[in-house]
Amino acid sequence: MLVGQILKAKAIAETVTIRPDMTVGEATELLSSRRIGAVIVASDPKRPEGILSERDIVRELGRTGAEVLTHKVADFMTRKLVSCRADDTALAVLERMSAGRFRHMPVMDGEEMIGLVSIGDVVQARLDQLAMENTALEGMIMGH
Repeated sequence: MLVGQILKAKAIAETVTIRPDMTVGEATELLSSRRIGAVIVASDPKRPEGILSERDIVRELGRTGAEVLTHKVADFMTRKLVSCRADDTALAVLERMSAGRFRHMPVMDGEEMIGLVSIGDVVQARLDQLAMENTALEGMIMGH
């Protein structure tokens, strides 16, 4: 299965972004209200500058305490984004996420972001693909 197919199947097609000058507290509210684990940081929604995840916030909260909520998102976001393309396979993306120990990846078309996939999206796509292959093999064995 390709990343482009995963994006088309997602229930929520929009990618949530936040400006780098907003506070970590505002980012936390956004993550909570949208029930998501990460937000793309961007002044222009199609041009990601970084990503801020629950893990980033918890790590800094542990280091500096509640004061972190008043700091700017740009101070704590991950700037070096690992991205994928719509024609990448789910397996390749899953391997990159596992190797890098992160759970969210922007999907790029050249310099423009066209979506975001989570490890949950990719795992579900792989499971669906394996179930289809299993059904096809069972059909072949049974002579259907």
